[in-house]
Amino acid sequence: MFFFRFCSLICTFVPMKKILAKLLYGLLYLTSLLPLWVHYLISDLFYVLIYKVVHYRVKLVRKNLSDSFPEKTDKEIRDIECRFYHWFCDYLVETVKLLTISEKQLKRRMVFKGTEAIDQVVREGRSVAIYLGHYCNWEWVTSMPLWVTTEAQCGQIYHVLENKEFDMLFLKLRQRFNAVCIPMAETLRRIVKYKQEGTPVVIGYISDQVPFWNNIHHWCQFLNHDTPVLTGTERLARQTNHVVFYLEMSRPKRGYYEAQIRLIATHPQQLGEYEITDAYFGMLEESIRRAPEFWLWTHNRWKRTREEFNLRYDPVTGRVNLDSLESIKRQKGIQ
Repeated sequence: MFFFRFCSLICTFVPMKKILAKLLYGLLYLTSLLPLWVHYLISDLFYVLIYKVVHYRVKLVRKNLSDSFPEKTDKEIRDIECRFYHWFCDYLVETVKLLTISEKQLKRRMVFKGTEAIDQVVREGRSVAIYLGHYCNWEWVTSMPLWVTTEAQCGQIYHVLENKEFDMLFLKLRQRFNAVCIPMAETLRRIVKYKQEGTPVVIGYISDQVPFWNNIHHWCQFLNHDTPVLTGTERLARQTNHVVFYLEMSRPKRGYYEAQIRLIATHPQQLGEYEITDAYFGMLEESIRRAPEFWLWTHNRWKRTREEFNLRYDPVTGRVNLDSLESIKRQKGIQ
């Protein structure tokens, strides 16, 4: 998603964007036909270009790592940073490869463990919500339908891209193995529709993004930060009474991933508010601390602070002021 969102952004700000989008798609498709070992040679070149030459978001990555792991030395931080950029470039080429990779090859390289727990839930007539993060190769997770019972409809929630051509490409990419993409705004309606049709669903939610100011309802300690977190997945799980799992990912070696299914809640309605959200972020942090180089450190994850939120939040009305921070300070007489 990250890669195609970037390509979509390029096409949005240039003339003849439809033609350019089609040309880019053709180039990406032809590139995807190359063997993976060639992709990794390209990745090695990208590493030099992105990290050593362009210094793509290096300051942000280094700050995020240093703030998250204050116990580590500068050398340890630089080592993680270096490994991160190597993996990041691999992620880019692996995403392109997803356009044409065969089922057989992907099943060998993206292995799911513990899916019998999901199959059991589906046999009981219930549905599943799966938390995951921007960790390892989340795009290859769309191959989950190759591993779980065909009685369930697998899917994932996604943000619609502004560029229609690249949105179609993205849908083709993520739906290759019969996992449907559900626009975020249609999530509950689509889940209810499947329930009415008697079709259990297995829905993946990438839930480690930064919430908008007016979407902040809960904070938790995550990687040594006071962190605003998304709570929509928990609310949906409670409303629909879906069994909740965490997808714990790892990368045994280059080009190979494993995903272990871990139970969070069998009956989410019986747990306290935000207990599921806190459990997810605790599990995600465990994954990151084991191998920090596989998380997406280029995101400005902690750009929204509690201090600024408190300035924006009105406890009387319960509303969040979305004006510029300078304007809010003037309104409150703060210098």
